[in-house]
Amino acid sequence: MESPHKGKTGLRRLWNAFGYALAGFRAAYKHEDAFRQEVMLAAVLIPLALWLPVSHFGKALMIASVLLVLIVELLNSAVEATVDRVSLDDHDLAKRAKDIGSAAVLASLINVLVVWTLILIA
Repeated sequence: MESPHKGKTGLRRLWNAFGYALAGFRAAYKHEDAFRQEVMLAAVLIPLALWLPVSHFGKALMIASVLLVLIVELLNSAVEATVDRVSLDDHDLAKRAKDIGSAAVLASLINVLVVWTLILIA
């Protein structure tokens, strides 16, 4: 069964998509501790990247690496919510899905560390 909202086109579709995205940000902020922590990290690191005396390209990379953490955390939270929706029972595949999502978040955090370190020591 397809969503009834799939039939919308043009500006109406864009407006609906924007509303769904805002609802997703609100839900992640409300229900996910890790997302709130990463938003606070971004609130510090993004202004810091803009303030530091590095090239515009360096600033862009530093900010992009921080935003990537938020994107990966949102996807990880979506996977976790979906797995929990299917079943709260312990299952090897559910654990694997959640662990892989957590590994993706860790990899994105390591990416921030590497990008910032390389730009700041250059």
